[in-house]
Amino acid sequence: MYAWPATDVPALPGRGNPLRLHDTAAGRTREIIPAGPTARLYVCGITPYDATHMGHAATYTAFDLVQRVWRDTGHDVLYVQNVTDVDDPLLVRAEETGVDWTELAERETALFREDMTALRMLPPAHYVGAVESIPWIVPLVRQLLETGAAYELDGDIYFSVESDPRFGEVSRLSETEMVPLFGERGGDPDRPGKKHRLDPMLWMAARPGEPSWETELGQGRPGWHIECVAIALEYLGMSFDVQGGGSDLAFPHHEMGAAHAQVATGEHPYARAYVHAGMVALDGEKMSKSRGNLVFVSRLRRDGVDPAAIRLALLAHHYRSDWEWTDAVLAEAVQRLGRWRAAVSRPDGPSAHALLAEVREALADDLDAPGALAAVDRWAERQQAEGGDDAGAPGLVSRAVDALLGVAL
Repeated sequence: MYAWPATDVPALPGRGNPLRLHDTAAGRTREIIPAGPTARLYVCGITPYDATHMGHAATYTAFDLVQRVWRDTGHDVLYVQNVTDVDDPLLVRAEETGVDWTELAERETALFREDMTALRMLPPAHYVGAVESIPWIVPLVRQLLETGAAYELDGDIYFSVESDPRFGEVSRLSETEMVPLFGERGGDPDRPGKKHRLDPMLWMAARPGEPSWETELGQGRPGWHIECVAIALEYLGMSFDVQGGGSDLAFPHHEMGAAHAQVATGEHPYARAYVHAGMVALDGEKMSKSRGNLVFVSRLRRDGVDPAAIRLALLAHHYRSDWEWTDAVLAEAVQRLGRWRAAVSRPDGPSAHALLAEVREALADDLDAPGALAAVDRWAERQQAEGGDDAGAPGLVSRAVDALLGVAL
């Protein structure tokens, strides 16, 4: 599966600062120094049946910033993202709308690519669907069966969470906290015959009227968590630098994925850091497909909203915060974009070297994008009030905003 075209990242003088991120597993913000010259990043992708809403866009903007900061420090980045192009929610939506599930997945994935391109997201080096990863999933599940870490139940195959002594270290939740979340987020804690209520499905045996594939495991399709593990191990290996996604993925998705990988390989950790973005709400409720309270990037673009303004609206909130999308949020971003473009359109201005240092410092401090925006605001205000005689300043500001924030002025 192909991703989307890459945009050029302007070169900047000097180097950025080492990146500090909040690691969910550590429970604190700490310096994340890539283990080698190439930083390795895995971010969980969409289930393509309703793309791309602001919750999606906020998450991918956060990890786009991670890439940009790492590149600014001199690292190459190996970024991998999946597409869960076969799963229960997709199949349900296809049935509800009378559209073939493959057609629905292809259409929404294409729309997602268009939105990512418009928002100037740096693309993954590997963009991989669940269906195309089945050849990697099957031997992984077979290995877990052979070691006793997985078991069959009425043709389905489950992973035993008790096989991983470190289970729980990613989300830092108690079993009492996990069980209701597991049921809310795709699990089946009350299925009779399971060894443990939290055991997740690795392989689903074929159901009538649902897609399936003939494999060594029998006719069926993969579970959700094992999909990401197989893709990550194929392209990144164990102990990659950052596993990312929305905060609702810390449990069960990232917890289960870590357990699958660590038991299968006998190595630890699966990822060196687990980084999670907050949730975006609308009308007081988390923006989600099940609630239907979605604001779509594509609809805003069709209404004539500049994608740079959409991106600025997302950057105005710290990536870990939960916040609410409103018309006022977008209006403020549109105004900010206008001020910045007016400021860099002049032939000269106040020196921008201090600004570059401020933006770098803010982003390196757990992706403080609001702090970075405030620094550019201050430079633009000085430009408006006082001007300056540095002929290179507007160009440097424009390049810095593009390279580090992904906003084209």
